Amino acid sequence: MIEERFDEQRFEFGEAVRVIRNVRNDGTYPGMPVGELLVRRGSVGHVIEVGTFLQDQVIYTVHFLSQGRMVGCRAEELIPEAATWNPSRFEFHDQVICDRDLAINGEIIVSKGSQGEVLKVLRDSLPIQYHIRFPGRTLQVPESVLEPADPESFSRAEE
Repeated sequence: MIEERFDEQRFEFGEAVRVIRNVRNDGTYPGMPVGELLVRRGSVGHVIEVGTFLQDQVIYTVHFLSQGRMVGCRAEELIPEAATWNPSRFEFHDQVICDRDLAINGEIIVSKGSQGEVLKVLRDSLPIQYHIRFPGRTLQVPESVLEPADPESFSRAEE
């Protein structure tokens, strides 16, 4: 009995797709260190091949022309280019500064200038929200109250 996979042939040859997660070198991309960022989330490329890995994982080879890279992606890492995409200013692990005091019931719990780390991007909320780990607590905050901790080395997630 042949079992059908839910994600087989989800994307077609030549189809424009957007990667929804940062793609880092897992050791299969030659000439770059393991862990190095290959393609930023939000980038658009075109499917040039559909194959399998370990006989049960469908892998799409996507050509990201603007980065000059061909990268293997799983179906869950891709959406059609035309699908709704809400770009975010920050991404997982970015260091941020709160640009105002944050309070609960009038008690300041995070002071202006406090540094935190992005734990999660809540892309489906508009405006975009983040889970930020500040010293002593984790809060959900809107993008509008955050600034990069190191503006000189900061690069926007989807530039």
